[in-house]
Amino acid sequence: MAPRQTEVYRTLQLVRHLIGSQVTFSYARAFCRAALLLFALAFWSADGLAQQSAATEPSPASPNSSKTVSPAEGSTGIKASVSETLLDASIPDDPAVMKMLEPYRAKVAELEVVIGRLEGELRKGGVGAGSLGNFVTDGLRAEASRKLGKPVALTVSNSGGMRKSSIAEGELRVRDIFELLPFENALIKIDLTGEQLLRLLAAVVADRDAQSGAHIVYKYGADNRPELVSATLLGENGKERPIDPKATYLVATIDYLYGLGGGRYAVLREGKNMTPIGITLRDALLNYVRSETAKGRPARGRLDGRFTQVGPTPPKETVPQ
Repeated sequence: MAPRQTEVYRTLQLVRHLIGSQVTFSYARAFCRAALLLFALAFWSADGLAQQSAATEPSPASPNSSKTVSPAEGSTGIKASVSETLLDASIPDDPAVMKMLEPYRAKVAELEVVIGRLEGELRKGGVGAGSLGNFVTDGLRAEASRKLGKPVALTVSNSGGMRKSSIAEGELRVRDIFELLPFENALIKIDLTGEQLLRLLAAVVADRDAQSGAHIVYKYGADNRPELVSATLLGENGKERPIDPKATYLVATIDYLYGLGGGRYAVLREGKNMTPIGITLRDALLNYVRSETAKGRPARGRLDGRFTQVGPTPPKETVPQ
């Protein structure tokens, strides 16, 4: 890929990730108009000149060549001059376009910054969203606990919001987290009773979503859909403790699920003291990875038995990895 093409590609990636936050609508609109105009001119020129060349000269023109056609040779009796120009990196950059892109150069560079190292490949699949779901919810729970200044009993996140199906082992860059969590969803905290918490975990299982803080036992029902069998909470030492239906538990989740207001996650609306934690999922996960790196630890996301299946697996069910 030519250097100038690489520059435009990276800028497009940045606009894709940052639109609606750091990038203003007017800048994005101006950039899109300029890009569309350039593409339209390129296609129009290539198509129009090719048709004109075909009408006035049966033999194909060579690149960077020009030929004048006499009235007797043309079908319309009009003289025409046709030339072809190769569009590549040899064409100078447009100063106006480059000036418009200048404010985004630093942001593009930030996406390539290495923030940590991932130990083991992360993959999404099955009930609990696999090792990728564990990685995300463990990170969100750790950051929510840090922000609130007290332990969060459970963190829940929907698997559909995780927009990458896998992340390879090795260096973790800011770009990886942006691509994984591209939306502006934010963390909230809410108090749920034990009875409500069990219904929340039933929703997690049914929707194959991710969670951190509980050990879930599930099975597949007669309709081959996953169903909650039982659940316990996991302490920091990994020791299980039963869920008291009348006790109150601190839960962290995302504003998107709370905002649904209906369906399986309607139970969130029954909770008390819903409060925004003040951080997006993306920034929370970035902070988590940086924190692990500062402690000299790699980021991990392994299958640790937090979802335990009993009974047979349906033939087409994806086994989490």
